[in-house]
Amino acid sequence: MISTHVLDTKQGRPGAGLKVSLYRGDKLVSEQETDGDGRIAELSPPALDPGVYRIVFHPDSGFFEKIEVSIVIADPSEHFHVPLLLAPYSCVIYRGS
Repeated sequence: MISTHVLDTKQGRPGAGLKVSLYRGDKLVSEQETDGDGRIAELSPPALDPGVYRIVFHPDSGFFEKIEVSIVIADPSEHFHVPLLLAPYSCVIYRGS
């Protein structure tokens, strides 16, 4: 399963209402918005196939149109948490726990 959490570091609070898309190749797997705490607990279905997935964040920052990261799922039984720290002109994506 893939989950995410967005933090707005300029405002010092969660990135609520941010659209996040998940793709496998060109196929859209899921598209959701972050909740009031900036989280999407289940961006992907619980049963994933091994492969490369793209997470696309669509911030309303005035600078970034989209922020995209590709991740490799080798063991689909693992939980992959991929947070985004977002500032007006920078961002950090990392594998969380």
